Amino acid sequence: MITVKLLGGAKRSFPSDKLSIENSMMVSDLLVFLQGSVPKNMPAFDTRNILVAINGIDSSVLQGGDTLLKDGDVVSIIPVVHGGSKTRVSFCISNHNVELIRLGKTDDDPISLLDSLRTRFPDLIIQGVRLQYVLNVNHAKRVIGISLEARKTGTLLSNKIETDILMRFAGTRQINDAINKVGLQKDQDSILVLIGKKSLINKLFAVIYGMTKPITPFPNNANFIKKEFNITKKELDCVVLSKDPLEDLLVERSAVLLH
Repeated sequence: MITVKLLGGAKRSFPSDKLSIENSMMVSDLLVFLQGSVPKNMPAFDTRNILVAINGIDSSVLQGGDTLLKDGDVVSIIPVVHGGSKTRVSFCISNHNVELIRLGKTDDDPISLLDSLRTRFPDLIIQGVRLQYVLNVNHAKRVIGISLEARKTGTLLSNKIETDILMRFAGTRQINDAINKVGLQKDQDSILVLIGKKSLINKLFAVIYGMTKPITPFPNNANFIKKEFNITKKELDCVVLSKDPLEDLLVERSAVLLH
């Protein structure tokens, strides 16, 4: 028997969030089967924005739609978009694939989670930053870009790019200060920064999906950040010809840590 778990928005199309299927079939056949199994009074099952994980492994790193499902398999149907908000934000910096994923508060130790993900996915660059210290997606993109450029030129603030990213968001060259200031805490939402192959990021996302929250709309952290970094109105007024003076000032501070 094959167990199908419907997560997030995917379960809106069915009366139950778990289905059992007796016959073996390929992933593509399963999706067709699910589309045809939606009750008349339920919304259509959208197969365009989903991730299909088989026993915790993204089917795209297996044989995709041709992956054969067998007895005992657990298939998770995970929407990439839910509630009208993006669950993940992806972009490319100097040929590096980068994704941001928002993690919600957890009673578990988030540092242990981070360590376990790094052990499980050694080919990915993985770092977590407390959500309050990220102004917006573009701020994150520009700071990460500084770290990637520093690695390219051999000017990282630390021997690991993960630590460099954390220090630049914290605006300090002291590793312990950066960890204490912007590192993960179990009572705070955070942004997970992932750099590497899309297929590996998809696989990791399948593992942590239950811990994630929509990353957009992004919370307004401006006042908190200005207070934490002692940024005055006078400083902001000095950033001329800028659409977002606070973002530009934060990025500038991240960059000058090099010197």
